[in-house]
Amino acid sequence: MNPVPETPADAEGWRLTHLGRQLGHALRRFDERVLVLMARNVDVPLALSNLAARAQVGAAHIHITRHLAVGGSRLTDLALSAGMSKQAMGDLVNQCEAWGLVTRVPDPHDRRARTVVFTASGLLWLQAFRTAVAQAEAEFRQAVGADVATVVALGLEAYAGADS
Repeated sequence: MNPVPETPADAEGWRLTHLGRQLGHALRRFDERVLVLMARNVDVPLALSNLAARAQVGAAHIHITRHLAVGGSRLTDLALSAGMSKQAMGDLVNQCEAWGLVTRVPDPHDRRARTVVFTASGLLWLQAFRTAVAQAEAEFRQAVGADVATVVALGLEAYAGADS
């Protein structure tokens, strides 16, 4: 039972303004800004900077940057952490390996398995990611104000951890 009867004017409006949609837009905007900042970072290898500047690197590639442990991760663990299928993560790892961001090495605990690790260029990319995220967060705080930014961060942290 719908407690609030819909009027024709707002029958469709909820689909454009609900929280999930706003979170999605905010995430895309944030990731796009991070990629722009990374493309401009002089410490990022030129080939990677050019890929980012030409929008060849996207939000999916950020999943590897966010989720790959500095000491390396198995593909299965990386996919699970990013909420992706193993096949989709494998495709991303292949692309990032071709770009020189990551490489696969024998797993130290199981010689049959492989571990994905950052290359030297990948570690520079990771540092550029850290710098860009910090700048994008500072820009967010400046745009909405420190108090609102704190409330948003605390609210998102509470909501994300609600299932834990």
